[in-house]
Amino acid sequence: MDRALVTGGGGFIGSNVARMLLDEGVNVRVLDDFSTGYRENLEPLPDVEMFDGDIRNGELVDEAVKDCDVIFHLAAAVGNLQSIERPVRDAEINVLGTLNVLEAARRHGVRQIVYSSSAAIFGELKELPIREDHPMEPGSPYGVSKLAGEKLCLAYGTLHGLDVACLRYFNVYGVNQRYDAYGNVIPIFVHLLIDQQPLTIFDDGEQTRDFVNAEDVARANVLAARANATGPFNVASGTAITINHLVELLAEVSGLEPTVRHAPPRPGDVRDSLADISASREAFGFAPQVELEDGLERYVEWMRSTAAAPR
Repeated sequence: MDRALVTGGGGFIGSNVARMLLDEGVNVRVLDDFSTGYRENLEPLPDVEMFDGDIRNGELVDEAVKDCDVIFHLAAAVGNLQSIERPVRDAEINVLGTLNVLEAARRHGVRQIVYSSSAAIFGELKELPIREDHPMEPGSPYGVSKLAGEKLCLAYGTLHGLDVACLRYFNVYGVNQRYDAYGNVIPIFVHLLIDQQPLTIFDDGEQTRDFVNAEDVARANVLAARANATGPFNVASGTAITINHLVELLAEVSGLEPTVRHAPPRPGDVRDSLADISASREAFGFAPQVELEDGLERYVEWMRSTAAAPR
């Protein structure tokens, strides 16, 4: 791997991927319009070559892809709630934007694409742990658009000889992840906890999630590219905890006592989540290294030391 493009490299996962690639001596380009990512995430990475703009801009995408041998495609409209409120925008970015990336990859002879997918493609789960062949019945426009992106990537792989790995992320958290209203539960809870505001738990709090640290997700991206992996792969910790237990852990690592209130379940949310990660382990040697307690402690420390406030 000589030169890699990271779309969405200003996001918290993308910036971790870019840093890891630089550490391995790879020339890194980042394409991002910073609508959800942050320029501050890339300030510690001065060697990154920047392309400032939107993946819906086909000409810009083509320019950014030129001379790259690997693309890490992370740019996306993310989240079930935002997709329910803005489904057309979700599809434009996640489907048409992905087509722009794939067409540029085809034109410029890119050898490998690592596509960031989501466990949202599965919808309500029928069995645990979730294998890659679990039925896919997404319950939100976001899940549908990420599944469409997967299918497009895999089709281009077959048609044009690209190696394509589709990494299905579960609940990712970690350094560089800032609070926003559509964000995942950990940044929302940590922000509110530090700000001494009540935490809202939807449903009874006994729903389970498989949380994986952004460092492990970045490692999975790099390993998949190095191995020329092809096909869909779960990327998760392979363990699950309840939301109630998550609150207990956050209280423990922060030293703060949360105030908790409950609200009805949200549309598009699944009840339970737990991944089988044996396929990614066998294909490219993925093994999570960050324990949840350690990752939460580092994340709380980072949030306290960073202006990680809402826009």
